[in-house]
Amino acid sequence: MANKLALRFFPFLAWFPVSTLILRGDLVAGITGALVLVPKAMAYAQLSGLPLQFGLYAAFVPAILGALWGSSRQLATGPVAIVSLMTAAAVTPLALPYTEEYISLALLLTLLVGCIQLTLGVVKLGSVVNFVSHPVVLGFMNAAAIIIGLSQLDMLLGIPKGRTDFFLKDIWEMLKFLPQTHWPTLVMSAGSLVLMLVMKKVSILAKSSVLIAVAVTTLVSGLIGYEYNSSGKISEIVTPGARELVSSYNGSLQRIGELNASVTSLSAQLRQAEKAKDTRSAADLRYQLDLLKLDILAIEVENNKRSRDTRLLYFVRTKAGEGRPAFLYETGKVPTGVETDGRRWHIKKIEKGELKLVGGGDVVGKIPAGLPSFRLPTFSLDGMLQLLTAALIIALVAFMESISMAKAMAGKSKQRVDPNQELIGQGLANIGGSLFQAYPASGSFTGSAINLQAGATTGFAMVFNGIFVAVTLLFLTPCIYHLPKAVLAVIILLAVAGLITPRALTHTWKASRPDGVVALVTFVITLLAAPHLDKGIVIGTALAIGLYLYRTMAPRVAILGRHDDGTLRDIKVHPNLITSTRVVAIRFDGSLYFANVAHFEEAVLGALAENREARYLLVVGDAINYIDSSGEEMLLTLVARLQETGVELIFSGLKKQILDVMRATGLFGFVGEANIFATEDQALTAICRRLGEDAKGDALCSALYREAEFVSSGA
Repeated sequence: MANKLALRFFPFLAWFPVSTLILRGDLVAGITGALVLVPKAMAYAQLSGLPLQFGLYAAFVPAILGALWGSSRQLATGPVAIVSLMTAAAVTPLALPYTEEYISLALLLTLLVGCIQLTLGVVKLGSVVNFVSHPVVLGFMNAAAIIIGLSQLDMLLGIPKGRTDFFLKDIWEMLKFLPQTHWPTLVMSAGSLVLMLVMKKVSILAKSSVLIAVAVTTLVSGLIGYEYNSSGKISEIVTPGARELVSSYNGSLQRIGELNASVTSLSAQLRQAEKAKDTRSAADLRYQLDLLKLDILAIEVENNKRSRDTRLLYFVRTKAGEGRPAFLYETGKVPTGVETDGRRWHIKKIEKGELKLVGGGDVVGKIPAGLPSFRLPTFSLDGMLQLLTAALIIALVAFMESISMAKAMAGKSKQRVDPNQELIGQGLANIGGSLFQAYPASGSFTGSAINLQAGATTGFAMVFNGIFVAVTLLFLTPCIYHLPKAVLAVIILLAVAGLITPRALTHTWKASRPDGVVALVTFVITLLAAPHLDKGIVIGTALAIGLYLYRTMAPRVAILGRHDDGTLRDIKVHPNLITSTRVVAIRFDGSLYFANVAHFEEAVLGALAENREARYLLVVGDAINYIDSSGEEMLLTLVARLQETGVELIFSGLKKQILDVMRATGLFGFVGEANIFATEDQALTAICRRLGEDAKGDALCSALYREAEFVSSGA
């Protein structure tokens, strides 16, 4: 008992005792996985809209906690493409990527995701994920993969991309800048793509192809001076329209900073007023705070548009002379005869009125060395309410990705996977990660497959994996300064290529048209609603549940006839079956519950209306798996009505759970034990006996008697 309790709270104790051989194998698997994971983690952070080190943070603490408290011994927990995109989709409408506010909201999102997963696991609701059906996941995954691929185009080509609430419009506007493609960036993208694909064909290099490509491109980037940055001042922009736009954007940033400082000051005063129980002052301060927040919101909405337009600006720069600075002209608006430095510049960032200019390729740059510090997410009721729906969707999608991979590996490694324990493990991984600056993590298909192939036997493989990531954060970040972001974009493209599965969509359509419609609608809505990806899953899930309820509201009711082999079959499928004028046999292919009791009753009365001479109605109940109080009440009423018209209701093949309800409510006694049979043959035999002389002229009974005589003769 004590051992079971200990394993319940500390499932990793089941790994012990661990032999040296197993530990050595897990060490090799952990390091192998980490070598692939480090560049991918940074790539996924880029996708999520967070500084690159946050990808490594998500590959550190969550990886260790997920391994220790999960049920799968090979599942690799860390940043993944779909969850990274969903994180960006959830937080981008609320704050600008890479800002402190954005980071705070992302960490709060991680905490919410972890709490939802942990709660579902503790109360053993792992099956709740089944409400998101396979067609919904299939449509969502395909759309998300396309969105991820398109979202990396700006990085692959070195052109600007705006951010609005309509992702496809952003992509369309970005394509207008194709003529301004940064050729060194395009060459770096194409070169790294070819390098990775070629190495994947060589078995000895396949596993380390990403790492080798990262090392080679980083070296090349440093040697050729791929990155080229500079700085400038707003006053150095000569083109009037561009200078006014940048100046307005900078002024709004400063104004937002001032208003936020006022909010902080007033909030402190409000806390003092509430502590002193000064109700009047507290109400006045709340009013002022609300006004300030409305002002900030209005300026932020306007400034988001300015931010997008600013990023789309391209400049050429004059050569600086003695005693005079270099000036910036918008591309295409340079006066004749003005000598430039031959580069195209765009504004990467504006800090305190100073322009951070980029004239070359975009690289990873300086990544803060050191382990993530402990940091409580910034709690905000407004932020929690705005992120709650997205957190629920991310929690379910992340768990589906985790549990599907865990089950697939369990089949190969012959280990048992507990969905509820896995939810607890993923929940603790995200809760712990949120305290150490990690964004939402999930079970990784790639990392888990590497673990399995590398021979990982216990969760120690992911513990070693996390330790290697920590070593990278401590000592190796300077080595990746010159890593081109275009290479990270290529890594993302290759990672999500396998998620685009048109054959699976076609297969779903062939298997079930309603499921095909659900997958297609989810796919289209996810694409159109991007970056609000949760809408695709919510609408797809609602449609799937709605179609299921619609199907169960009107299940198939088959009028039966006797086949030559003695079985009862649907006369619509087999029109030449033997039927009877005195006996109507029907089969109801569904459960009897409140939504379809009227359909069942109408089907019964309709069948009797077409056979007015019928004296017996046989209900073949083999397919009835459930009955609720509405179904039971309907049967009670129906039996009474039919008895009044001289028709006897007979049941066959009813399951135990149906009979239990009938006995508990008294319906069993009302129908009569003599009218309830185990099989349809027993029921028909009894009916034919009751018909007496009339059975001789009945085709159905005559066929039954002929079969009985044939059997008794021993033929």
